Amino acid sequence: MGFAETFKALSDPVRREILVMLKKGKMSAGEIGSHFDMTGATVSYHLGILKKAELVIESREKNFIYYELNASVVEEVMLWLADLKGENDDEND
Repeated sequence: MGFAETFKALSDPVRREILVMLKKGKMSAGEIGSHFDMTGATVSYHLGILKKAELVIESREKNFIYYELNASVVEEVMLWLADLKGENDDEND
């Protein structure tokens, strides 16, 4: 995982909102797009950045593509931030 891609993806409020929605379970691009006032191409752009950062996983089922939160990358970011904040001092001793 590259932190540069991750933080670029997290810097946009639309992408953060997409991640919050995916926390509840996998969704298609159309389902995600229905929550925003933007074109399908714009939704696809945001999903592409989230995929590049490995924050979402894409899976195909019949004629649909579904997106879901990649919890392992989210956990890795959270662990790094906790370590930066000093919350994991017991692991470093």
